[in-house]
Amino acid sequence: MKYEPADLRKALAAAPDAKAKWEDLTPVARRDFVMWIDAAKQAETRQRRIERACDMLVSGKRRPCCFSIVPLDLHNALKAAPKAKARWGDLTPDAKRDFIGWVESAKQKEARRRRIDHACAMIAAGRRRPASR
Repeated sequence: MKYEPADLRKALAAAPDAKAKWEDLTPVARRDFVMWIDAAKQAETRQRRIERACDMLVSGKRRPCCFSIVPLDLHNALKAAPKAKARWGDLTPDAKRDFIGWVESAKQKEARRRRIDHACAMIAAGRRRPASR
């Protein structure tokens, strides 16, 4: 992941152990930390999450806690659908978890693929929850 918010970059520069662990993360793991930090609505919450991220990294955590991780196939589908991707960022964490849970509850590959396509269409249309929830 190439995008690192300036405040996170500054915190990592001030914490060499956290920065070393950050550099060892996969791009998807970095994205998850950045998304978790960016999801904060207040500056104080954002700052706490940055500090907590540094602490988690130093302690060996490779993902933020209490954060729904977007499955790679859903992430790629959102990336390929610009309108859905833009609206995904506006969803609440609960709404994102609902879409992720709905996609992941599909028992067969084909059903999962259909749900991902349907989720992208619903999100692009402004829906806040999956159809079956």
